[in-house]
Amino acid sequence: MATQATAAHRLSFLQIAVVVQTLTIFAQAVSAGLLLTSSYGETLHSAGARVMYGASMLYLLAAVLAWKPGGGSPRPVWQASGFLALASAQVVLGIAHVPSVHLPLGVLMFGLSILALVRS
Repeated sequence: MATQATAAHRLSFLQIAVVVQTLTIFAQAVSAGLLLTSSYGETLHSAGARVMYGASMLYLLAAVLAWKPGGGSPRPVWQASGFLALASAQVVLGIAHVPSVHLPLGVLMFGLSILALVRS
């Protein structure tokens, strides 16, 4: 009985991590619009990038915690690892000012995060 409650708790932590990640990516899209129209947009987008990267690390941590102790599928770990790799590429492309790849990758990441949210 306690094992089932613990597994359900880990699953909900994974869901929360995916929700946080999705919301931070959406906030990045909003701050990207502000980047083009206001003086404080760059500051918000830069801070949001750090938060989004942290959220993708949280997602990976939640996936590992749901998999390793509970004996669940390693699939979410692979998905979260891939997402962290995409987030890393996104940060590098943003710093290098390569919007021709940075913007489509951001859209892809948002779509994949929505897909992960629906699947969890």
